[in-house]
Amino acid sequence: MRELLRIRDARIFLAGWTVSQFGDWALIIVLAVWAKALTDSNASAGLVFFALAAPSIFSPLAGIVVDRVRRRPLLVVVYTIEAVAVLSLLFVHDRSDVWILYAMAVFIGAFGTLAASARSALMTVTIPHELLGEGNAIFQSTREGLRLIAPLAGAGIYAAAGGGVVAIVDSASFAFVVAALLLMRTPEPRFERVEHNFVSEALAGAKHIIVTIPLRQIVFSTGAALLVVGFSETIIFAVIDQGLHRPPSFLGVLSTLQGIGAIAGGLTAARGLRKLGDVRVAGLGMAGFGIGELSFVSSNLPLVAIGIVVAGFGVSWFIVGLMTALQVRTPLRLQGRVSSAADVFISTPQTVSIAVGAVLIAVVDYRLLVVVESVAVALCAAYLLTRRAVVPAEAEARTPPVASAETLSQPQP
Repeated sequence: MRELLRIRDARIFLAGWTVSQFGDWALIIVLAVWAKALTDSNASAGLVFFALAAPSIFSPLAGIVVDRVRRRPLLVVVYTIEAVAVLSLLFVHDRSDVWILYAMAVFIGAFGTLAASARSALMTVTIPHELLGEGNAIFQSTREGLRLIAPLAGAGIYAAAGGGVVAIVDSASFAFVVAALLLMRTPEPRFERVEHNFVSEALAGAKHIIVTIPLRQIVFSTGAALLVVGFSETIIFAVIDQGLHRPPSFLGVLSTLQGIGAIAGGLTAARGLRKLGDVRVAGLGMAGFGIGELSFVSSNLPLVAIGIVVAGFGVSWFIVGLMTALQVRTPLRLQGRVSSAADVFISTPQTVSIAVGAVLIAVVDYRLLVVVESVAVALCAAYLLTRRAVVPAEAEARTPPVASAETLSQPQP
């Protein structure tokens, strides 16, 4: 980590991005709490997360954009637009305005998909190949660690001054990440288009995932798990309301506890990557999440608290394993499209499961949904943990900017 933080641009971007993530975490939590307060419906609150995830189906288009332009200027434009758009939440006053919450969630999801792909690709030219694991670990620790303060701060600001003030805070936070991007100096390579057919260009990322065995294992098993994991976006409100008998704003407390586990997971994930490899780290993270989520069947607050800490630890290990695998096993010119293709394979089943969970929660005991979710996640984790390790070649991630068309047709080791 110390070696990573000696890199000037990595330090600058991490600082600006951290402030921005604080605003985002505070707002995302408040959107769900706001919807619950306006409608008094767990399903309505859960649908906020559905709206956030739904735009991921357009990820391939985002990947094409990211691979055609320089990533840093693109991020400046994206974050600037978000800073202005989020202020539309100032017009939410009563139940009739709840559609604005959903519209903003869709907007955040769409621009977040584009930004995530560009950010991942920018990391591969800012951070040395051998430090990408540490880079993902520190960014993940920071992102999830903000759960320690951002959700509580967001919920507190919402309770004291309303959601409009939280929107203003999030808008201001974007200024910091834009400033950080403008201060960065790392040159970005320009990549010549290899695929001149739009369909081939759009599908290049998905094809790379399919022919690269470890990526196929991680991405597809994750998609399978997320067919049920999306239930938790609605289940959590039932756990808070029916299980723990707390108000909706208690979600901020649980998110903070998840942040504690996430910090521990992020600080240890890089070492796990070096010893176990990306596939097994992702599998162990998935297993930890499933075990932690199982605590939701209980109405005992200490047990639920421990479970959500374990789940947070697992989330960090899983995401670090997944993101590092995508970066080190993908040529530079395909970074955007591979990241976006993975987003489609992962977020589409998640989006479906969030919608299904919002329906099922009204007719099925939430504890049964928790058990189904935990068992399915455990099976996917077991699959990853039993795969043979495949070490990525150095050249695989550092393909020159201009590559031949045959690059995509050859299976990767």
